[in-house]
Amino acid sequence: MWKQPWGYAEGWAISIGLFITGVILQTTTGKVDATLFQYPLNAIAGGVFLFFLIMIYAASCKAAVLQWFYSLTASITSLTAWMVLVIIMGLTRQVAPSATVTHGGLLSGLGFMQMTVSWPFMLLFLYFLSVLGLVTIRKISRFKWKDVPFILNHAGLFITLLAAILGNGDLQRLRMTVPQGEPEWRATDEAGEMQELPLAIELKSFTIDEYPPKLLVIDNADGKALPEKNPENILVESTPLSGSLLDWEIEVTDLLPMAACVPGKDTVNFVAFHSEGATTALYVTARNKASGVEKSGWVSCGSFMFPYVSLQLNEEVSLVMPEREPKRFASEVLVYTKEKEQAEALIEVNKPLSMGGWKIYQLSYDETKGKWSRLSIFELVKDPWLPLVYTGILMMLLGSVCLFILAPGNKPEQAVVNDTKTV
Repeated sequence: MWKQPWGYAEGWAISIGLFITGVILQTTTGKVDATLFQYPLNAIAGGVFLFFLIMIYAASCKAAVLQWFYSLTASITSLTAWMVLVIIMGLTRQVAPSATVTHGGLLSGLGFMQMTVSWPFMLLFLYFLSVLGLVTIRKISRFKWKDVPFILNHAGLFITLLAAILGNGDLQRLRMTVPQGEPEWRATDEAGEMQELPLAIELKSFTIDEYPPKLLVIDNADGKALPEKNPENILVESTPLSGSLLDWEIEVTDLLPMAACVPGKDTVNFVAFHSEGATTALYVTARNKASGVEKSGWVSCGSFMFPYVSLQLNEEVSLVMPEREPKRFASEVLVYTKEKEQAEALIEVNKPLSMGGWKIYQLSYDETKGKWSRLSIFELVKDPWLPLVYTGILMMLLGSVCLFILAPGNKPEQAVVNDTKTV
């Protein structure tokens, strides 16, 4: 080993050495503090790193050992070593980089539960990024038109990865709780610290579309839906409706999507109630197929105003309606910025609003009140390096298109020559 020309043995030795160095740093100094690399320090670090790679390539003309770092062997070993950690990250539960991990044993000690800010991951990532950068610089320095797809793909990947790692310190992810009718400009970060923002959000209205109510049978002893491994249910979209659950025939004769509970002396009744706090109620009749025993009554999922109501079929099981699941929830908002910009928008899950460099996502609501929630919870994300990441991705897409266009094949004139020779 360590005699020219280097091969795979040296490549694996370098990768293992970097991993061991990362483990030592992880156990002695802790995880990498991404907040130390904020603008403009991260931009300066990126420029120095790129200059360093150019200098290494220039020096490689006289130092043969440096030429190995943009060889195929270096590319394969560095990429494989880094991808091993990426696979481990995919198989290990990840904790927010800002959180403190107090469990996990060996996985936590090695930084695998916060992989992106662990020293082993960072060192192997920088090693792979250096090899990728040197390969790209080498191709650019010996530019040929046929190498355009290669340059676009490799340069695009280099820009994407470099921008992603440098922008980690500038990434802001905040949570804002906005009551209806009260503009809010304060949000909390992952550590729970309050921050004032250059924009304010006013919630005008909040709406939820729910899936139809459903019925299922539960075990009275532990409350688990039956059958335990594959619970059955009946979806009630309209009435009258008949169905079967376990050994019970179920008939739904009345559906009140907006109802109020009116308790009687011995029974519970439901009436239409078109106001805040209304619940959903179903009047059902259940008949046992074997014994012929029949039970009738109201079943309701309840709300913050009215109780949950079930129908006990026998000593072992009961018929219940679980809480209705939200199909869609959205907030109608008015957003203000310090630059006196205003925007009125409807924010839904996976349909954020972009304003003032922030992306505003619908995150949650007051789940105790459900569709009657009078507040919305938003997630605000700001990543100033994202345009550079998109630029790298666009370059890779263009490289793929060029690779398809310039793929080797028979040219028309070559095909004519071949046909002539055949004749």
